[in-house]
Amino acid sequence: MIGYLMAKANSLPAVLQALASVPLFADLKPEVLASIAAITLNRQYQAGEIVFHDGETCQGLYIVQSGWLKGMIVSSKGKEQIIRLLGPGDTFNEHGVLLKEGCNLVTVQAIEASSLWVVDRQALLKLMDQHPVICRTIAQNMASRVVHLLKLVEDLSLRTVEARLARLLLDQPPGSPKRRRRATQAEMAAQLGTVADVINRTLHRLEDEGLIQIKKQKVEILDRERLLLKAELRE
Repeated sequence: MIGYLMAKANSLPAVLQALASVPLFADLKPEVLASIAAITLNRQYQAGEIVFHDGETCQGLYIVQSGWLKGMIVSSKGKEQIIRLLGPGDTFNEHGVLLKEGCNLVTVQAIEASSLWVVDRQALLKLMDQHPVICRTIAQNMASRVVHLLKLVEDLSLRTVEARLARLLLDQPPGSPKRRRRATQAEMAAQLGTVADVINRTLHRLEDEGLIQIKKQKVEILDRERLLLKAELRE
């Protein structure tokens, strides 16, 4: 099938083990988790491959087993606004499952080779009718996504590129288990609503001020307190 490579038939114990490690399903009873595992498939994507496009019919709820992806809105001229980066343990497309129209609202693309679990939409909706706890779990997860989007709107509307970049650099400390490979300046620009040239200039300005050091295209934070001020996280 176009757009993804199907993995071999899933081993139910392997699927159960994988789903049990996902924060979204951590509090579900074993029998409920087993019902979800029975309607779950594994799909593999190569770097640069599109998982789905905005406006397409929703196939289900997606869970990242490994790899990194980006959820984005793409303009008619090809400009990207990254809404969210997705790594191991993250779930996405809950809204597509719940929308009456059953369509995707964003485009998702693999940044690197990724393995995803996909819970079939129609089967999941039936399970939600049978097990209200699944509805509550998914609703709570969607609520956290709304908070994320509100913060994104706040950043894009009320903060300078410098403040947004400082926040991005501070976002995940070194050694975080979910930390992915270095983001390119183009990816950083797409997250922050600007262009790569502006990111480049801003990075070098922060370096000139002694807040960061750029080594082989990697950014090391030298003065965290002053960077917090730049990010408007300290007064």
